[in-house]
Amino acid sequence: MKWTISQLHQLQSKGLKIDEEIDLSDLVKTHSDIRDISLVNVKGRADISSTKATFHLSISGSMVLPCSRTLVDVPYPFSIDTTETFLLKPSDYETEEDFYLPEGDVIDLIPIIKEIIVVEIPMQVFCDDVTNEEGAAPQAGKDWEVISEEDQNNKIDPRLAGLANFFENEES
Repeated sequence: MKWTISQLHQLQSKGLKIDEEIDLSDLVKTHSDIRDISLVNVKGRADISSTKATFHLSISGSMVLPCSRTLVDVPYPFSIDTTETFLLKPSDYETEEDFYLPEGDVIDLIPIIKEIIVVEIPMQVFCDDVTNEEGAAPQAGKDWEVISEEDQNNKIDPRLAGLANFFENEES
């Protein structure tokens, strides 16, 4: 996922197709929310001109994140479509668009892909079934239990239960 500017200029007429699986397991060490990450599949193409290289990428994979409620591991698949532009001759452009500059003579997509994946991590992830998970937080205790919003909305307050029949008695 690294190319020199001269390599990209040679590929200018042919075009560049990308279809690679990359190992980004070092994200586990650098980002505390990511517990594990699978191989990341990167597909796409690059449109290369003499002044810029535009990469149209589709990034997909799966990572393991902690459940926000119970801290149990939750698999979180992701699929991201993005377009990233590198200016090969930055002095030729004065634009408000987001773009990157090559480091020296090299364009490296790995740090950008890592950044895109980290930005896609959701604020909260919830696991579906925590009753069978080992190490999960308890779902009920003395005088309390975790209930869903649907159960809460359908539940009638016992103090107001007598009012449910108030208008029925008046109509008959």
